[in-house]
Amino acid sequence: MSALLPPLPPVRPEYELALEPFTASAVERPLPWTTRLWRQAWLRKGLILLALALIWELVARWQDNDLLLPTASATARALVAGLASGELVAKTAISLGVLVQGYALGVGLAFLLTSLAVSTQLGRDLLGTLTSMFNPLPAIALLPLALLWFGLGQGSLIFVLVHSVLWPLALNTYAGFQAVPETLRMAGRNYGLRGLRYVLQILVPAALPAILSGLKIGWAFAWRTLIAAELVFGASSGKGGLGWYIFQNRNELYTDRVFAGLALVVIIGLLVEGLGFATLERLTVRKWGQQR
Repeated sequence: MSALLPPLPPVRPEYELALEPFTASAVERPLPWTTRLWRQAWLRKGLILLALALIWELVARWQDNDLLLPTASATARALVAGLASGELVAKTAISLGVLVQGYALGVGLAFLLTSLAVSTQLGRDLLGTLTSMFNPLPAIALLPLALLWFGLGQGSLIFVLVHSVLWPLALNTYAGFQAVPETLRMAGRNYGLRGLRYVLQILVPAALPAILSGLKIGWAFAWRTLIAAELVFGASSGKGGLGWYIFQNRNELYTDRVFAGLALVVIIGLLVEGLGFATLERLTVRKWGQQR
């Protein structure tokens, strides 16, 4: 019977082979300074802005009509003069003060709606119905009604800002909550998390990339809605923001000041995106490995 069994395979002896350290070339080689410099995002974006400003300057000089299109250098001089006189600083402070109030209120309402939507079926139906009704409605179209309801003042501007922030942020946040893996949800329920604690400790960290995306979209909508609303109505008690500054100088045919106001709107948008949201993403979702 033993003769029918196949022979056992040979057993190879174990041994360790000591490898010589690799010294043929450096394990880590520093990148050339040009490569390290090009990897800086601020430099690449700065070069893009410089190229756009150069194109603007050349086109304006070729057209040679300061009333229609002032040069980039003339706009820069008007911007520096407005900032030095304090007029643009005051207008910017007024606009940003209104923006912060409307943005914060819109964020709070969006969080309440989405928290209700992930907790109850009635909340999901309410969020779906309201977003389908009001999200396609332009915020500036509500300004006449806001003027009737809240009068000539900041209340009208805050109302349209809340409308512009609330619906895109609520949709993005709810979509992020829906994309949270079931394993994380089960882990939260196993730890006994319910209600607001479940939302804050499980859903919000997991859905933070979508929430940040909604915050950025809401900020952009709110900023452009505010400027547009101030172009139509932005002065109460003799005080107006950046949009009102642009409107007044357009009426007086100071085109370089109009472009200076528009340039300041763009600069503030770049600073908020590049310093505010980029820093927040770097400290949260990128640090946690949720985003590349």
